[in-house]
Amino acid sequence: MSGLHKPVLVLNSSYEPINICAARRALVLVLKGVAAAEEISHYAVHSARAAVRLPSVIRLLEYRRIPHQTRALSRKNILMRDRYTCQYCHKTLPSAELTLDHVIPRSRAGDSNWENLVTCCNPCNNRKGSRTPEEAGMRLVRQPRPFSLHTSRHLMRLLGNGDEQWRKYLFF
Repeated sequence: MSGLHKPVLVLNSSYEPINICAARRALVLVLKGVAAAEEISHYAVHSARAAVRLPSVIRLLEYRRIPHQTRALSRKNILMRDRYTCQYCHKTLPSAELTLDHVIPRSRAGDSNWENLVTCCNPCNNRKGSRTPEEAGMRLVRQPRPFSLHTSRHLMRLLGNGDEQWRKYLFF
């Protein structure tokens, strides 16, 4: 993974973790004077005359009120919410090996919403077919819920496990 695509923790001016962005975006925010680098990574970008180390954690210089966070319903967000884990057999797989399953099948008027879509591996999706989990003799590991602030903070902690510099900001 290129250093410019590495995740960077974004803190509000109050040091509250509010988001994760790519290092490229974080560098732009620092260079524009919108944020300050709180922690620096070992990655750098180079120009003809200089090298600039990329931030690992940035803090916004002005406080931003964060409204109730909602996320767009998308395959990526469902996979993240379910931690890339099949909600029937509990196997964690790469995104290319996962599908989305409608708990109540679309053929039975099941909606495409946060409460009806789950991450599912191909074998489990084929086994379930156009039946409900109960009819297929399958059980959901976790009931699907909308992406919430709690989900977002949990994902920040999971990503923070791999970056020692994030830990002091994520309230472990």
